[in-house]
Amino acid sequence: MDYNILIQKAIEARKNSYSPYSNFKVGAAVLGEDDNIYLGCNVENASYGATNCAERTAIFNAIANGNRKIKAIALIGDTKTYTYPCGICRQVIVEFSDENTDIIIVKNENEYLVKKVEEILPGAFTKKDLDVQ
Repeated sequence: MDYNILIQKAIEARKNSYSPYSNFKVGAAVLGEDDNIYLGCNVENASYGATNCAERTAIFNAIANGNRKIKAIALIGDTKTYTYPCGICRQVIVEFSDENTDIIIVKNENEYLVKKVEEILPGAFTKKDLDVQ
């Protein structure tokens, strides 16, 4: 798949970041199972625990629109280096993905890495672990 559109959408979403405390803008774009793209940006709060990351915002947007599986997610933070998802976002990505889901970690529109779920969260705790009796 050509990820240029997904990357551009993540870059656009980054512009909407509400990050007055950290000044660290992050944008994400999710390709849902319906082939639509859902955007998210980080939304900070003076009570830091109420902050939501861009990746989760985009995934929750996809879920709110009826998707239960993400085909791919692109995310961009600092444009001078690669910004990986935090631990909580990795767990949420795992919940709504499978071994074919691509995680595109973007530095800029021309430089990005493509990872699989197992690469960013090996040995993840999943629904399967709850089925063990």
